[in-house]
Amino acid sequence: MSRAATRAIAALIAAQVPHEVLRYHHDPHRDTFGEEAVEQLAAGGAGDVLPEQIYKTLIVAVPHGLAVAVLPVPAKLSLKATAAALGVAKATMADPASAQRATGYVLGGISPFGQRKALPTVVDSSALGFEKVLCSAGQRGWDVAVAPRDLIALTNAITAEIRAL
Repeated sequence: MSRAATRAIAALIAAQVPHEVLRYHHDPHRDTFGEEAVEQLAAGGAGDVLPEQIYKTLIVAVPHGLAVAVLPVPAKLSLKATAAALGVAKATMADPASAQRATGYVLGGISPFGQRKALPTVVDSSALGFEKVLCSAGQRGWDVAVAPRDLIALTNAITAEIRAL
């Protein structure tokens, strides 16, 4: 298998972003993808990874299209804070089919990297407290560890507190 097994990994390689691909067994009967990643990578395999370092990529609908919210798996997204960070009046969760169509990824494998179309992105500011964060590598059961600054730079993201308090 080539090193660039997904568009997300290809985007990281093309941008010369240091990264580490972490694979785990995805149970096809589960649809709680983030929780599965936490169970497999924090509790089991990767050892030095905290659940708060594993980030989920959510697609939100905003008045003029879609946007991306990246936040820790254990956290709940504040749609109000996300809308404020993006400078729009309102944000709602995107329809799953729209999210898949816009990103080119399946649910549970949506990566902030290598999306079909660059979408406005906001990364929860908690990412800056870690040396590395994990997010989807573009396929269920695949995560990629990157420096938060690289995540922000490569996705042209803004940072804000988007977790519900």
